[in-house]
Amino acid sequence: MKPELGVCYYPEHWPEDMWAEDAARMVETGLTWVRIGEFAWSRMEPSPGDLQFEWLDRAIDVLGAAGLKVVLGTPTATPPRWMLDKHPDMLAVDAQGQPRKFGSRRHYCFSHQDFIEECTRIARIMGERYGRNPHVAAWQIDNEYGCHETTVSYSQPALQAFRLWLADQYGTVEVLNTAWGNVFWAMEYDSFDQIDLPNLTVTEPNPAHVLAFRRFSSDQVAVFNKAQVDVLRPLTDAPLLHNYMGRILDFDHFKVGEDLDIATWDSYPIGFLSDRLEADEAHKITFLQQGDPDLQAFHHDLYRAVGRGRWWVMEQQPGPVNWAPYNPAPLPGMVRLWSLEAVAHGAEVVSYFRWRQAPFGQEQMHAGLLTPNNAPAPALAEARQTADDLAQLGAVTQTQADVAILFDYASDWAWTTQPQGAGFNYFRLVFSAYRALRRAGLSVDLLSASETPKAGYKLLFAHGLATLDDKAEQHQSQLTVYGPRSGAITRDFQIPKARPGLSELDCEVDLVETLPPNVRREVVGGGAAQHWVDRLSGSAPDLLTYADGTPALKGENGVWYLSGFPDEALWDRVISMAAQEVGLTLHPLPAGLRRRETEQHVFLINYTSAPVSWNGREIAACDVLILKKHAPEGG
Repeated sequence: MKPELGVCYYPEHWPEDMWAEDAARMVETGLTWVRIGEFAWSRMEPSPGDLQFEWLDRAIDVLGAAGLKVVLGTPTATPPRWMLDKHPDMLAVDAQGQPRKFGSRRHYCFSHQDFIEECTRIARIMGERYGRNPHVAAWQIDNEYGCHETTVSYSQPALQAFRLWLADQYGTVEVLNTAWGNVFWAMEYDSFDQIDLPNLTVTEPNPAHVLAFRRFSSDQVAVFNKAQVDVLRPLTDAPLLHNYMGRILDFDHFKVGEDLDIATWDSYPIGFLSDRLEADEAHKITFLQQGDPDLQAFHHDLYRAVGRGRWWVMEQQPGPVNWAPYNPAPLPGMVRLWSLEAVAHGAEVVSYFRWRQAPFGQEQMHAGLLTPNNAPAPALAEARQTADDLAQLGAVTQTQADVAILFDYASDWAWTTQPQGAGFNYFRLVFSAYRALRRAGLSVDLLSASETPKAGYKLLFAHGLATLDDKAEQHQSQLTVYGPRSGAITRDFQIPKARPGLSELDCEVDLVETLPPNVRREVVGGGAAQHWVDRLSGSAPDLLTYADGTPALKGENGVWYLSGFPDEALWDRVISMAAQEVGLTLHPLPAGLRRRETEQHVFLINYTSAPVSWNGREIAACDVLILKKHAPEGG
């Protein structure tokens, strides 16, 4: 498939006589997609039942007549003010019992049934009006589930829905009491109606209770999304999608994605560097105006998996954002680099946010492709250059990588519920391995830990998976690396008698300890473990040992168990050892340079602000060098 470019546009923000000129200018820039409508409910329905769609009819006609394909968003992330008057208990409630009030966006609880009915009503009206419109080529449902910490709600509707969910999951309260270990601290229940939400307790609530509530909260997102899917499916043949966020882990994106055709995500590399990534100050300064070299790629690979191969970037950062602690401008070339990097990972569309910077509202300091005064912003020329690049590049086809990482949202919920040590979290552990594999010049696939197993991988990482089930064990590879903390709990947060997935390895975890950030457990020969350390025993050979002689890595029969959270040096050693074990060729890269393979090309992506030489080739600062697969990478 030939990749394309798009942009997010808000016709309701601008005088109607600007629309045609904007559309023509978009086409002139090389854009072919335009997303509209996702925040416009108050203009579609200014009062209950007063439907005002004529303006949207005209906007779609103008954009479509210019040759643009429209992504039409359902506006359910921004319910109008009258909705709250009609349904005063629709607001989400935070863990302190305070309502998430009207005045911004995403002010709803996923469990509020009357609001879900309002959402399906407006989706049906839109589907009936635009479902066969030739200009509407895709639909976006809602906007950025989970953004602003809006997945988990402690409202009364959530409480009632949670009790019903528990009854469905456990059948009887006696089964629940046993599964949760409620005999501890005399927490046993006589009925599901006695069970409250796990907040405002004297000390920490039962971790089984918390994990069940997190699973329920995730399921509510999927149910909410499916309600609109079920309405729109019979009314349109256009694909349905949602725009996920970066490092939002509080619902299962794979489960939501089962009902959609395409996964998209909103990529803000510079914003995420300061807002969503643990890194030292030197790293953040080095990549201040470029973003982290691996964070975007990680999410590209994740959402390619969520979309079962079909994915887009729905919002690509084009300049300074408004919401991070600090908001520097991208270095020249970075908007093009981010766009081409997404294409290298399989993006069908890269869409910029937004066409024109808004002069009002909460995001007025968020840059677009145009300034508020309609002058070109720096990213406009880079978007045009990227369109030219894509015209020359042609089709980009993904191939299965040699290496995969199993990813599991529920593991993040588990380790967030009871981390046992400050500084440890699931994302950091998974991302540290991904980053090390990328330093080694490898392409990586991310897989759902609960999906149908895939074969053909040389190397598979299942580290940090809180619960191991049969599907996790059935993923086939020449070598699978578990640990630390793999299979440490059951689905109901109990310590299991045995760890499934490790049947081929005689290795037991006897004790778990956590370390403060300034303490490391040194490994003989180089590298160290940090944060988490599992004390291991068993007859499986010790492949690496700590300085005190205890096992750091055990392995046999194509299964390894890593006992601690590796630092960079230890990850590099483990990956080098694993590559040698399975006959995998590494391509070690200089700092800031990344390599991505497709069926036809090798992309060399330079995140640094200076030229980089590698294998006899020079890659300019903030640039991408694209090599044909049959051509040598060096010389």
